[in-house]
Amino acid sequence: MNDCLFCNIIKREIPSDIVFEDEHTLAFLDINPNNLGHTLVIPKDHHENLGSTPLATLTNVMETSQKVGKAIMKGMEVEGFNVIQNNGSVAGQAIFHIHFHIIPRVSDDGLRHWPHKKYESPEEAAAVAKKITDAIS
Repeated sequence: MNDCLFCNIIKREIPSDIVFEDEHTLAFLDINPNNLGHTLVIPKDHHENLGSTPLATLTNVMETSQKVGKAIMKGMEVEGFNVIQNNGSVAGQAIFHIHFHIIPRVSDDGLRHWPHKKYESPEEAAAVAKKITDAIS
């Protein structure tokens, strides 16, 4: 993938502040962090999104995400962290190489979660659950 920003970071064609690397994954600071220490974890092989990424690759990425999350809490002295992964441009994905955001959190950092909605009735919730259940392959 010559035009993939993250593939170019992996190949060291674009500089980055790497915090962890192993045979399968790379973790580096986000250049536009939500909080200091905001880190991206990516697989070294190119996959566009969660649906197209093999399970073995996801396992490697999650192991690295766990390791980096623990290091962020210790090194940045924060209370917690969010793990966020966006799929598709409508969900906020801007770079189409699967990646997980590890965002350090403290109680007064000003970051907010998205708004919540409610089902109009138990029947509506059951119909939505059935649509998802029927689509699982």
